[in-house]
Amino acid sequence: MGILSLLLWTPAAGVLLLAFIPGQNTQAIRTLANMTTAFAFLLSCGLVSLYDPHNASLQFSEYFPLNPDLGSAYALGIDGLSLPMLVLATLLTSIALLASFTISSSVKGYHICILLLEFGMLGVFLAQDWALFYIFWEVTLIPLFFLIGRWGGKRRHAASLNFVLYTMGGSVFMLISLLAISQYDLQHSGSLMTTMHQAAQDMPRFEQVLVLLGFLCGFGVKMPIFPLHGWLPLAHVEAPSPISILLSGILLKMGAYGLIRVVTMLPEAAHILQPFLVFLALFGMLYGGLLAWRQSDLKAMVAYSSVSHMGIVLLGIATLNETGLTGAVLQMTAHGLIAGALFLLVGLLYERTHTRNIQDYSSLVQVMPRFALLMTLTLLAAMGLPGSIGFIAELHAMIGGFQQWGGLMVFFSISILISAAYAIRTIGLLFTGTVKPQMYHIADLKPSEILAAGLLVTGIVLFGLLPASLIELSAPTITQINHQISQRLL
Repeated sequence: MGILSLLLWTPAAGVLLLAFIPGQNTQAIRTLANMTTAFAFLLSCGLVSLYDPHNASLQFSEYFPLNPDLGSAYALGIDGLSLPMLVLATLLTSIALLASFTISSSVKGYHICILLLEFGMLGVFLAQDWALFYIFWEVTLIPLFFLIGRWGGKRRHAASLNFVLYTMGGSVFMLISLLAISQYDLQHSGSLMTTMHQAAQDMPRFEQVLVLLGFLCGFGVKMPIFPLHGWLPLAHVEAPSPISILLSGILLKMGAYGLIRVVTMLPEAAHILQPFLVFLALFGMLYGGLLAWRQSDLKAMVAYSSVSHMGIVLLGIATLNETGLTGAVLQMTAHGLIAGALFLLVGLLYERTHTRNIQDYSSLVQVMPRFALLMTLTLLAAMGLPGSIGFIAELHAMIGGFQQWGGLMVFFSISILISAAYAIRTIGLLFTGTVKPQMYHIADLKPSEILAAGLLVTGIVLFGLLPASLIELSAPTITQINHQISQRLL
């Protein structure tokens, strides 16, 4: 078994082991689940140390034919695009489990669903076959439906159903697009992802545009792109905080990751749709930021800010140039760390106060200084303050956009100002003023909570001050993608 298969099947093995532990033995269940996710995280870190950052081709590839007639195979591999997402997925899953000690009902089922979700997410980033990719994409729906519907808030049933219907609807369009490409002659030399990439070159431009629109619907729901974001606020608000960490930190990146792969496969269609894509990106950034500014619920604010921040990813993809694509990949990592930290800290605050209304707080810096430090750093990173990974990502996306569209980037600048407005407002309402009587006895963060949040905040600051290692990890792959796009557009 190769290292990629070992990483992929580690959560599945954890599920099998959990199945044999009695449901009443919660301590053993938590310990085993945390050990499983920690092992997966260590494996992903091992991949980083073994990965050759100067090699743009797939590494650690594994290939086993499944259906020779269709050309599908159990094909795994990583490159500079998928490796950061793998590390982020394993890290945030470990942190989500560390933040799950308040879950007291159906503990066994909860941890099994988390591990199944990690299995699906890792499969999406590892798959080098579109059939395998689609299977893992759908696998993530099942545990998320139960995680939101069983352990969520008061409107959890509506939120879980909303999420599944939106995502399944988008998956139908994705499947239709995959079937449309498969109608062309597939050489069956290698994985289905490779052969479909070759077949897409023979499609008429009009069909390529229709296929890309189908993929845009499928991946756009998950990112989410305006106006396909309707499921997001309700799902984030009603989901347990550990699930919101995974939902915003990883699940949204699956859509962006898939869209980059598709744009590489259909660059002519992407070039034709470029004005439409940049409109969706800039409008989504402004729309999400304004809605985040209006929220009094802290979770809803972070949810709508995700619409704005993922608009930066779409903008970077739409530039179809190397700088913009670098910004998109960096923003995927940056948003994973920032949104994960925000949902973690908001969840920890809610557990202590049982309110998410920002008007109920004031001067928490006096009673929760450690929380105040971590939350302030994360909110400043969310507005793109220099010294944070958010700034590096937004700078690349903005430069790439300016190279392509020039003065149109004034709307990008306005969205950054809006982000600064709601971030500063949140800091002011949470940490200034007089302490309200009901807030005097709130406990500050415990060591385990500081560890979980500190890991994310350290990543935000460290990659903001020293971004070269993160940029160099993806640079050869992005250069290769940009070369493939440029060659097809000549």
